[in-house]
Parts: sequence; C-alpha cells; structure tokens
Amino acid sequence: MTDPRPALVMPGPDDAAGDGPSAVPDGPRRPEERATGLGSLPGTDHREAARTVVGELPEFPHVAELPERGVGADMIGRATALLVDLAVEVWPSGYRVTARPGGDHRRGVDLLARDVDALDEVLGETGATPRRVKTQVAGPWTLAAGVELRTGHRVLTDRGAVAEFTESLAEGLRGHVAELARRTGAGVVVQLDEPTLPAVLAGSLPTPSGYGTVRTVPGSEARAALETVVRAVHEAGAVGVVVHCCHPTPPLALLGAVGADAVAVDLTELDRSSAVLDALGEVWDAPTELWLGVVPSTDPTGAPPAVERLARPALDVADRLGFDRERLADRAVVTPACGLAGASPGWARTAMARSVELARAFADPPSSW
Repeated sequence: MTDPRPALVMPGPDDAAGDGPSAVPDGPRRPEERATGLGSLPGTDHREAARTVVGELPEFPHVAELPERGVGADMIGRATALLVDLAVEVWPSGYRVTARPGGDHRRGVDLLARDVDALDEVLGETGATPRRVKTQVAGPWTLAAGVELRTGHRVLTDRGAVAEFTESLAEGLRGHVAELARRTGAGVVVQLDEPTLPAVLAGSLPTPSGYGTVRTVPGSEARAALETVVRAVHEAGAVGVVVHCCHPTPPLALLGAVGADAVAVDLTELDRSSAVLDALGEVWDAPTELWLGVVPSTDPTGAPPAVERLARPALDVADRLGFDRERLADRAVVTPACGLAGASPGWARTAMARSVELARAFADPPSSW
C-alpha cells in the first residue's frame, strides 16, 4: 500500500545556511495545530499510546513516553539513550556513567526506537499527515543533575563532564531529528525538558551525603549549554525548539534568551508575582511562542472542567500583560499542565482532546468570553 503521507521537503542550495534535512511546514497554522501533549502517558503499551496520541492530536502528535515501563523509559533514561559515545547504567543510587554500554543502556535505546516505530506505523495506518511532529528529551542541565559520575557525584559537579554530556546530547539529537523527519515526513519540533534547572541555578540540589548542596551554576553557564543544544537541533533541520520548565518560578529570561522558538510553562501553577509575569510578558513580546499548560494533567475531582474554565488562566494572563487575546490564537500552543503519566488512560485522552478544543476556542472565542 502506498504511504499517504507527504514526501519530505529537502532544503535546496539557496536555503539558509545550517538548515538540515527536515520537512518545512508552510502557511499559517490551523487551530488544531496549536495543541499538543508534553510527552508522557500512562501505561506500558507503546502502540496503544501512539494510537491515542495520533487519535487525539492528529495535527500535532508527539512521540509518546511511557515511564511506567521502568528503567530507560523515564525522563533521564530516555535522554541517556540519545547520548553519543557516552554510556550510562543504573546503580542503586540512580543512573551512573559507565565505561561501556550494558543492558540498561541498550534497554533505553530499544524503548525509544519502539516508540518512534509506533508513531511512524500509526501515522501510516491512519493516513494522518501532520505538518509537525514533536519529540521530547531532558535538557542538558536536568540530565547533568540526574546522572552520576563514577565517583557518585552528579555530572553537574564537573564542568568538563557537563560540557561532554551537552555535546553528546546535542549530537544524539541531530540523529534523532533527522530520523524522525525521514520516518514521518513531517517537520520535527524538539521539546527540551528542564524541570531541574531552577534548582541547578539556585544551588539547592543535595550532594550524595545529603549534608551539602551542589555548586550554583551561573546563568551565563546555564545559557551557554542550552544554546549549544538548541543550535544543534536547529542545524539538524528541526522546525522548532521549545524549552519546557513547569516550575512555579521558571527562569523565563534565561529560557527566552537561548534561541528557542518557544517556552512552555505550567500556567496552572505559575507564580503570579509581578516579577514572573513581567518576565513572561517579555518572552511573549519577543518572537517567541508561549506553550501554555492549562489542562489538568491528572484526573480532576468531580465533573471535568468546562473549556471556558480551562481557558480562564490564559485569558487572565493575556489581559494582565496587556496583550490582545488574539495572541492566544496565533502566538500560543495549548498543552496539558504537565506530562500525563499520572492520569488514568481515560483522562489522558480527554486532556489531549480538551487541549484541541481550547485551541479552537482561542481561534473562535464564544461571545461570552
């Protein structure tokens, strides 16, 4: 059977320098293309997860993550599976650098490959032809904080090791982007997850003994590593890079300065202080999209919230920042508040569907809004 998906659009010699092999979505985005998930889902069946994602988010699906599968399927294990010329195994204390790849490392690589295969196969089976697909990976600082050196200390404690991990992750993402673009025929968006970055900047992560904390990383150093990965992903041909931090006080100024195309936040938990909102406004006022996590990522108590209730935090932020609400339709992407691994399968499907409903509502708001 002929694959119904569009052929990959390859840049020609007159395209911008540094562009890699990637499909290039043309024209304005439809509302359904402004909603997606943040990555994780409940369960262990990778094909069922892919069917759910494509079924609910056919215009902007993502490679599903299933952390319930255990070692290699969680955020850190997923990122280590992409490392080039670095191997990581699991010790009682967590992920640790090792001399050569072992079973844990191979398991992570295999799980990621299965998830990419599942998305590719389901797209072909359903005939879905999204212009963009997304993949997620822990960013360099969350990775460096989550992996130990052979001494038992975090990679974060060694500047040379941080640089080595950053370059290895960047190189692995180059290959991952190229493969995903080739397999799906779509433009690839890469989401860099940095939930640990605020603790890295604050110097609040504990040492192995628990009696001290790891050094504070200067903002300039944090920015440089993120810029390295963002640049590599763009050079690989990705059509977008989004940096995601779900902390109540994310380092928005830093995230907005690393060259990413978008910044993703959990709007339901975001600190509404003037400092945080001012930083959010500055990011949104630049040529940067905001990905707004507004749909609950776990099953709500009682009846599911109506779309208007879900929209309220985004509407209030736009109003408070002095932006026209139309910006929610053309400079934002709607997502669940965080990953959906803690949700029931039913709510995971509903959360993705509600994200699409909300994106449509922002594009054509009811008169009551």
